[in-house]
Parts: sequence; C-alpha cells; structure tokens
Amino acid sequence: MTSSAIIPSPIKPIATLPIDEGLAQALLSSLTEYGAQLHGRRVWLACSGGRDSLALAALCVQLYHHGRLPFLPQLLHVDHGLQADSSVWAQHVARWATAQNLPCQILRAQVKGQDEQAARHARYEVMRAVLNTDDVLMLAHHADDQAETILMRLIQGAGVNGLSGMQPWRTQTQGGRRNALWRPWLTAKRSKISRYAQRLQLPYIDDPTNEAGDNVRSGLRRDIMPVLATYNPNVIDNIARSAQLLSDAQSIINDQAIEDLQRVAVSDLQLASAQRVLNIAVLNTLSSYRQRQLLHHWLTQDEPLPPTKQLVDEVFGLSRRQDSNHQTALFWQASLQSYVIRRYRQRLYRISSDWLDWLTLPLGKVEHVISDLTDEVASTPAIRQQPILMTLRSDTHFVWQAKIWPHALATLLGGDRSSSATFSKDMLIKDTLSKGTLRDKLANHQGTIRLSFAPLARQQRVRTVSMPRPQAGKKLYQTLGIPVWLRESLVIVSVDCRHSKDGQDDLIENAAAVPILLLSPFDCWILHTDIMRVESNHPAAFDEIAEGVVSQIMIQKAR
Repeated sequence: MTSSAIIPSPIKPIATLPIDEGLAQALLSSLTEYGAQLHGRRVWLACSGGRDSLALAALCVQLYHHGRLPFLPQLLHVDHGLQADSSVWAQHVARWATAQNLPCQILRAQVKGQDEQAARHARYEVMRAVLNTDDVLMLAHHADDQAETILMRLIQGAGVNGLSGMQPWRTQTQGGRRNALWRPWLTAKRSKISRYAQRLQLPYIDDPTNEAGDNVRSGLRRDIMPVLATYNPNVIDNIARSAQLLSDAQSIINDQAIEDLQRVAVSDLQLASAQRVLNIAVLNTLSSYRQRQLLHHWLTQDEPLPPTKQLVDEVFGLSRRQDSNHQTALFWQASLQSYVIRRYRQRLYRISSDWLDWLTLPLGKVEHVISDLTDEVASTPAIRQQPILMTLRSDTHFVWQAKIWPHALATLLGGDRSSSATFSKDMLIKDTLSKGTLRDKLANHQGTIRLSFAPLARQQRVRTVSMPRPQAGKKLYQTLGIPVWLRESLVIVSVDCRHSKDGQDDLIENAAAVPILLLSPFDCWILHTDIMRVESNHPAAFDEIAEGVVSQIMIQKAR
C-alpha cells in the first residue's frame, strides 16, 4: 500500500551519503552541552516520519556510522489513527528504519478529541509508557518551530516562562518516572533541513495538515511568518535569540522562587503532589511581585504546564484575605491532576482531588496486643526495638500508618521520671506526666497491653494535656487547628491493660480502654487521662515520645 503524502523516493541506506555539516554541528554542539546528562542513558527518537524527524534520524545514522555519535537512538512512531493513511505511514516508517538498521517501535494511541493538542497529548502519553526511568526522548523541533511557538504564546498573553520557548533539555517526572526531552536542533532552520532531506532523497511523509491545518500554529506558519520575514529576513534567528535571553531571565526567576519556597513552605505538611502548603505570614513578608512569582512556581510543582495568570491572581487574592472565612475553594484542572486551593488560618493549601477522595474513605478499628511491655523495654535497648506498626487507612494511592516504639509507649504510660506530656509537631506546652502511675503497676505483674486505634466520633469528647477541659466537634477542631478536609481522619489510640490473676484476665483499676493519643495524618497529641497528672516542667520525656510516635502517609501510586 502507498500514500500520496509520502515523497516518492526509494527507501535506501543513507549511512554513507554526504553529511550536512551545519546540521551535524548543531546536533554535536548540543551533545557536548548535555553529554554528562546523556552518559549511560538510553536514547529514543520520536519519529512521525515527517521531514524533520526523518532527517534527524538520518543524521544520527550517518554520524554513528562515522564514529562521531556514541549512540544510535531507537525510533518511536505513534499511529494516532486520525488520518485515513495513518497505518500506511506507520508501515513506511518501520520499513525505512529497517533499511537503516535502526530499531523502531510502532505505538498506537487513542486520541480523545480531534484537535492537534489532543493528538499531541495522546502521542506523549503512549511514548512515556515505553520509556524507562532516566531514558531520553529526542525531538526534532527546530528554530522555525521555536519562533512559531513564541509568537503563539505571545498572542495568548504568556509571561517570561512561556516566551522563553521550548527548552533544549527538559527533565520531567510523571508516574514516579523521570525522563528527559532533548531538542538538539533548536538552532537549525527549517530551510536547511529541507535542503538536506532533498539531497538525501528522503521518502518523508508530507502531512498536508502541517501547512493547511486550521490551528493557530499552521496559520502563523502559512500567513504570518512570511510577512515578518519581509520586514527582517533574520526574524527566525532574532526570535530564537530573544527566547534564549528570556530563558536566562526565567532561570534567575526560578532560582529566586526556589529560595523563597524553602522559606515559605510548611515542610511538616508536604505530601509530594497530594498536598503542598505555604505559610501565609511568611509569604506576606515578600514583595507582591515575588509573592505572585512564588505562587506561580508553587502551583506548577508536579505539573508539566503552568497555571493561568487568572488562577495565580485568584490565589494571590485568597492569600491576602483578612477575614476568618475558610470556605473559599479554588479549583484547578491541571494537566496531570485536578486540585483545590484553600486557605485555613495562616496556611495556604494546594490539595489534589485524589488526596481529598482518599480522606473520605471510612476508618475502621484495629488492635495490637503487647504481651509484656515492661520486659520488652527492660531487655531491649530503644535503638534495637521494633516499632508497633499499624495501618489505619490505605488504598492504591496512599497508606496511613502509625508507628509506636515500646520505649515511647512506656514513657507515655508513666515513666521513671517526671516529664513533659505535650506532643505536637509545631508547639510545646510544658505540661508533664506524673512519675510512676501505670508503669509501676505493670512492673509488679505479668500482663498484656491491648492498643486500639479507632476513628474519633464527631461528638466524642477528648482532652489533650494542653486543654483545661474536654472538647468535641467543631470546638475541638478549632482548638487543635484541624482543617475541614482532615476532620474525618482523626484516630483515637486507647490502651487496655490486663493481668493474669488465678487464670483470669482482670482489668487493672482505672486502666481499662484509656485513650492516650489522638492522631491525624500529619500530627499527634497526648491526651489527658486519669492515669496521668500534671506535675512540673521537664521536656526530656517529650523528646523520647516525639521520637517514638510517628503518624505518616506513604504514597503508593505517584502521578
């Protein structure tokens, strides 16, 4: 089968044909610049079969044959199925690759939509599925593509980042895999590539939609660029130079934003792409333009494409509000995930929809039995003890676990010294545990400890050691500073102590199912109970407990 879109030249080996030194120099200069990043990594080349990608593949074959290129890329061709001849084009690319002894994979994509953007998204998705971590994907974008991209972004109102154009080397992470996009021909002109393809008589695919398409890029290529060239024949080079200058400026802006983010981010509340948190009080110490740039950078984390200026402005406005209304939620449908941006007190949250859905999953009750805490603590140094590990909630995306080390539990239940009983990651209030109490009783008998982890009921009253009286519901949430979306993810840890007496299990007096801890995914609080009493300030045991009780979230499936 044939297609009228395929240039009618014979398929033949091209390794020994004359090399275009200008195009070779552009590729080899980029290879020198990014040689350290390329070392030891597998390289693929996205090949549509069009003039540009087939020419880049041909040049790689020639340079490799002459020992000037240390690798031979593997070709990836994507059949979108959008053109009637798309399957013929795929077979044609495979035959040409075979003639050059180039490995080639044909991939098929399901395009959701009919426009070029939908096809581009589907194309990159199927190629990413083939790439392994740290693989490199070569792209044949050239200087004319760069100029069209910048003009297209200019009329769309892009900022410095958008107007810096496509980058010659870009690292991206998705689904837990890190890959690089490499564009070695951004300094090469389309006209030079065309002459090279004609000299080699490359049988490339001349897709008619490239010139006659009704998208913005095709219109700029067909109608605008020729007119601009009449004003300045160096328009392509000049736009490329401006893009490089803007790219340098964007690098400076990025460095400043990264430095600001280190100051403003609330590290204890970060959860990769699921939850990003800023301290609004620290954010407001920056100038307004640095705040906007930081918010742009903060929102863009974990996403390949930036937010709109409108969203950045809305988030900026949310951060500047002085009222106590925490109900406002801004929604952002990004490329990889959807997010909600909310403010709670002096913190700004960017929360993924997956994370919000996970937080609504029901919590069940789980238990753990320790045969004899006293013996375990006395016989095993703290550094060698194994923690009690309990899974509180999990699915394919996230796992919430509580870790409690025996020595911390022993201290919590009444250690050998007076100590602080406060347990919060961001605040120390120097209340204390009494000396002796329950652990003294445990030392005098053989007994078991049953730890239970159960969801906090909405009207269940609890009292942390920093509270003067028990609280429940909204009052408790406000006192502890728990945002609305975390209020269904609170767990009470209770201890039930029993000992053997005449073959029967009897409860130790005043120690049956005593709540000792309140856990959230990001925080822990010690609860005031009858087996503890406040005495004096002594932070040593708090440090021991803080190191030995951990509430943690682990990501099962990264976006």
